[in-house]
Amino acid sequence: MTAPAVHLWRLLKWGRILARHGALRGIERDPNTPKPVRRIARLARFGARVPAVPRYADAFQAIGPAAIKLGQTLATRPDLVGEAAAHDLLRLQDALPPLPFAVIRDRIESSYGRPLETFFASIEETPVGAASIAQVHRAITTDGRTVAVKVLRPGIEAEFARAITTYEWAAAQVEGMGGEAARLRPRLIIEHFKRWTARELDFRREAASASELAEGMTAEPDFMVPQIDWQRTTGKVLTLEWIDGIKLSDRAALIAAGHDTTLLASNLIRAFLRQAIAEGFFHADMHQGNLFALPDGRIAAIDFGIMGRIDRRARVWLAEILYGLITGNYKRVAEIHFEAGYVPAHHNVAEFATALRAVGEPMRGLPVKDMSVGAMLDGLFNITRDFDMQTQPHLLLLQKTMVMVEGVARSLDPDINLWETSGPFVGEWIRTELGPEAAVADRLITDLRTLARLPELIRNIELRYPAPGGAPPAPPLREIEVVRVGGGWRYAVVALLAAVAAASATLLLT
Repeated sequence: MTAPAVHLWRLLKWGRILARHGALRGIERDPNTPKPVRRIARLARFGARVPAVPRYADAFQAIGPAAIKLGQTLATRPDLVGEAAAHDLLRLQDALPPLPFAVIRDRIESSYGRPLETFFASIEETPVGAASIAQVHRAITTDGRTVAVKVLRPGIEAEFARAITTYEWAAAQVEGMGGEAARLRPRLIIEHFKRWTARELDFRREAASASELAEGMTAEPDFMVPQIDWQRTTGKVLTLEWIDGIKLSDRAALIAAGHDTTLLASNLIRAFLRQAIAEGFFHADMHQGNLFALPDGRIAAIDFGIMGRIDRRARVWLAEILYGLITGNYKRVAEIHFEAGYVPAHHNVAEFATALRAVGEPMRGLPVKDMSVGAMLDGLFNITRDFDMQTQPHLLLLQKTMVMVEGVARSLDPDINLWETSGPFVGEWIRTELGPEAAVADRLITDLRTLARLPELIRNIELRYPAPGGAPPAPPLREIEVVRVGGGWRYAVVALLAAVAAASATLLLT
């Protein structure tokens, strides 16, 4: 177990880097920041040359790989870090200088347990990409297929483990201070971050996520997930189909290649809605660098380390909330928040509906191109404190991905609007899932499952109340109140009298 002094040393060291980039100014000035945290921030800033404009992304980049991933997580939390910091953290580039190929070769061979040439006819020594967790090389398999080989950086697991233990310790200290810090639930946020990271550090789980996503997206032929080469995939090496396309970030190249950018944007939004609402399993890192336009017009995705999952009940609530905001039905949106337990019951539904209207109505009068999901989410974040809404970690990835997808779609078609494009899909899904036919089907399924459990239920009853044996049933006994006389000699006298009475009754019967 790491000593508290070690955690404090790491926090001060990281705080010093944050201070040099001006990233602690917001923490110091925020009235909701606990006083002990404010004092540590001032201590870390002491003597540092603070820039006029904070550079949050540069600060997290300088701290290291784990901080980069944490910064990307915090970019989804303007309510926690502030809108300016969240916006700046979106530019975090998960890129590091590549490792020498000799190191990568050793990593691959130690993971496979066999020489590299057993699996690949050739592999390019210069990586096509190098990030904080892994780097990717293009290769040709022994059977002639072009693939991408993603290799986990040596030592990265231990580095992340050290950082996360300190994040957990710091979050526990801050949450223990109560108040606003407790409402934001930092421990739960770090726990979710820990789970996301564990999935990213095991490439077999990433491969499984890609495979599951591919199955769920069969209804969307315009969205493609590369096939996994399971024979060449381990916990530290991921091999998958090579994607030969144009990144969605290069709009000029897309237009030059004859792609319809408006159609690409619409297909991207529909693919995201299919994943998040219809399937409940979505790619949670859909930035421009992970999305490609293929020559046939399809969109291909890569990098499946961060995936989001939402159960059906939450998806129903989410769909109704989105549709209510799209159509201006703020009363229903407010009711759903109370039904889902997002807003404590002691608040007033009508008051919450009015607060939602204050967020939604100003945008409804704007031109389509000026309406924004990101702005809507920022507005919703601003009212959470007034209504004691706790953080919902299972929705953090979804919120981040919604903003990300809208940003990519806008870069392809500046006039597109996620609300308008998603309205028909969400409305149809609600009619399909919540309409009369769906209600009848759900009731039939529930009743059939109950009937199927009846035999087991009867067997359990028989175990609890077995059939009578060979002895005749006992006669009914009159209920007699038991009097507690007390302890000591009085209890002994009563017990003796009871024993004498029982013995006398036995003699009379015999």
